Amino acid sequence: MVTKYDGKYIVDGKGKPVSVLLDVRLYRKMLAAVEELDAIRAYDAAKNSLDEAIPFEKAVREIEKSRR
Repeated sequence: MVTKYDGKYIVDGKGKPVSVLLDVRLYRKMLAAVEELDAIRAYDAAKNSLDEAIPFEKAVREIEKSRR
């Protein structure tokens, strides 16, 4: 995927860039990539953790129990 950014900025009174304007499609693609990266990092952290693994169903039950 090659996407060209055309350099749309919002600047403050001194001309310093403070915000970026993005095409909505590009923003959504970037957001999806960041979410995927977060999931990969969380997986890596869990995999490297010394915590005991528990079945998903048991984790859900424990979370629901703690919410009551």
